[in-house]
Amino acid sequence: MPESRRVDVSPRRLTPGPVPPRASFRPVDAAATPLAEARGVSRTFTVGGQEVTALRETTLRVRPGDRIALLGPSGSGKSTLLHLLGGLDTPTTGTVSWPTLGEAGSLRPGKVAFVFQAQSLMPPLTALENVALPLLLVGETPEAATREARRALDTLELLALADQLPEELSGGQAQRVAVARALVTRPRLVLADEPTGQLDSVTAAHLMDVLLSALEPGAALVMATHDEAVARRLDTLWRMEGGRLLSRATKEGTS
Repeated sequence: MPESRRVDVSPRRLTPGPVPPRASFRPVDAAATPLAEARGVSRTFTVGGQEVTALRETTLRVRPGDRIALLGPSGSGKSTLLHLLGGLDTPTTGTVSWPTLGEAGSLRPGKVAFVFQAQSLMPPLTALENVALPLLLVGETPEAATREARRALDTLELLALADQLPEELSGGQAQRVAVARALVTRPRLVLADEPTGQLDSVTAAHLMDVLLSALEPGAALVMATHDEAVARRLDTLWRMEGGRLLSRATKEGTS
């Protein structure tokens, strides 16, 4: 690989922040303090001079250990809800809080991680460098970041691809690298927006296998999807339509 294609992502090129302490996880408890909580949340956007409401009067809690499928068609408000839960956006009305995680500005990278449907890897960086980047951004040394990135790639059966650029990876491999990058900081809350949407059924099933097996004990996962087969892999199902959360069901019952 020509040197000109490599990018220096060492702390010399970044402004390091404080290294967050590794989270300690406790057994899942239905009464546990929520990781994220929305109260009466709505989100309205202005498109072409008109107001469009993407999310309407939504109240919910995400607790430690939750495995939630957010099921609904395109335009139902799934992505908007994920962005609000992850602190990437603010509600037009209502409030979003993170009782055990802190303020919105302290959530990423580290406590909350995203996995997106579209290609999200940085093209000039190898798989290993992509995965190490969140750790460098929070002030880890290059040695520690590389060590943890290799661990994450190994967990997702990707260590052999460490030196590959994103353009050299298949779609499924690139998504698994994106999952490794999301999990490398051992986040408490993982938000996944249609991560299997562009994958065939076999590759999607494998991605779900490695994602679920790699989550830290006590971490919560909220995954937006339109695929019933993917949704059935998770313990809780929230159905959305027209910006509203219509129903919530678990393997034990429905509310």
